[in-house]
This record gives sequence, structure tokens and C-alpha cells, in this order.
Amino acid sequence: MKSRFFWEKRTCKKFSIVFESDEIIIGSDRKNKHRTFRKDTGLIAFSRREILEMRLADLTKNEVKQIKLKIATVFVILICCLVSVTAQTPPLVAQDDFQSWNDVQLTVPLSKKVDFITQFTMRFGKNISRLNDGRFQFGIVWHPNKTWTFQPFYWNIRSRDSRGRFRHEDRFNLRIGYKFPIKKFGLSHRSWFEYRIRATGNSWRYRPSLTFEKNLPKKFNAKVYFTEESFYDSLLKKISRTRSMIGVNKTMTKKLSLDIFYMRQNDGFSRPGDLNVIGTTWKIKL
Repeated sequence: MKSRFFWEKRTCKKFSIVFESDEIIIGSDRKNKHRTFRKDTGLIAFSRREILEMRLADLTKNEVKQIKLKIATVFVILICCLVSVTAQTPPLVAQDDFQSWNDVQLTVPLSKKVDFITQFTMRFGKNISRLNDGRFQFGIVWHPNKTWTFQPFYWNIRSRDSRGRFRHEDRFNLRIGYKFPIKKFGLSHRSWFEYRIRATGNSWRYRPSLTFEKNLPKKFNAKVYFTEESFYDSLLKKISRTRSMIGVNKTMTKKLSLDIFYMRQNDGFSRPGDLNVIGTTWKIKL
């Protein structure tokens, strides 16, 4: 028996059939209001089960659309966040670098055993493409005899941190040197104590080193040297850095000499920490 009722898909409202043809159908709701529908629109169903299945299918499509919209929204937000973070965060400094260190040192004798010493240093990094470090020092050197030297001095330093920004540091130092009584070549040990005052926190380091020197033939008026140095850091409570240096000291005149050296630094804590350095030191003695 054919049903005398039909249901509207959008509202699930039940209608009684008043008139029906091949193309249209007229229905009456509970309030006796008449409405006309076309049969080919897919907006009506002739059983409750059919209308519920149609309604469920529509709900599923809507839910899928909403889920896709939410996923797209989240994706756009993530992209915007990544772009913002990338724009605001500077790139990290590489671990390795090729640098050039250049010093000018001035020594002024105050007495037979005491000298005033000052030094200006510029260090270029990022493959020698920018200034990484600028510093100057002043202090005294006391030579009580031919074997011992004592050198208290102060460093004022402006250097780049791992983000490439310049930071200020005050450093108070004491170097104690001992020259072994060997005639054929020079061998000396240096103990270097430094106290560092920085915005990130104060600390101290101990820097022992051993230097071997050998004079070249007199016609060159020069000597070669090799230095091995290590750094003990109070913050890390361990040796944090090592340096190996080889160079030539050339005496130009009685008051002027030049050091040209290559240095290799290994440091797993600073950035950049592993360095290849070509350097010069002009030494002027008045």
C-alpha cells in the first residue's frame, strides 16, 4: 500500500498528501498549511527511514566540511607562526670559523725592572668578513730577574655573542711567567688567571700554557715558536678550550718587532668555538 505521507528533507517535517502528479506533490502539515514540492529535487522522502538516511548523509557531509575547514585553519595558523618565529629569531652562529686577529702592543719602560704595557686588538670573524671583537688592555710587567715575570693588567672588551650582538666585558688578569734555564732553545711556562665581569654572570678562568722557542740563523734576525694553551672555566668546572699556536717573531728594529702566527682553537661550548686563526702582533718598545 502506497504511503499517504511524505517528509521534507531539510526540516524532517511530516506532510499529508493532498495532491500528487508525476512532477509535483502538494502536502498539508499539522497546522493544515499547504506546500508544493517538485519530486525531482531530492528534497522529500516517502518513508521515515529514507528521510533519516538522507538527513544522516547530509550531516556527515557537513561534518567532513567542518573538519576540513578546521584543519585548513590550523595549518594556516601554524604557517603564520613559523614565518613569525623565523623572522624574529636570528640564525645561530656556526661552530667553525676562519678569523683574523690583529694586535698592536706598546711597551714603555718605567724602570729597569718595570714596564708599562698597553695593547689594542681587533678580531675579524665570519670568514674575516666582519668585526667580531674589539678590546684594549693596560697594565705593568715586573721582571724581578731573568727567570720570572709578573704581569697584572686590565682588559676592556666588546665582543659578539652567539646571536651576533655586541656584549661588554671587564676582565682583570694576572700572568706569571717562568723561563726554564735552557741555552739551546727557549722553554717557558705561563700561568694566567683572569676574572671576568659580564652581564650574564661573573666567573674566572685559569689558562696555563707552555711555549717552545728556537732562534733562526742570524741572517734572518727572527725566531720560531710553538705554544700550547688550555682553559679551565669556573662555570663549567672543566677544561673548556684548547689552543695550539705556531708563529714567527721577526725583529725589524731595536724598537719594533712583528709576530705572524697561525692558531687552532677547539671549543665545544662557545659559538663559534672551533677556529682557524691567522694573526699578527706589532710590538713597539719605546
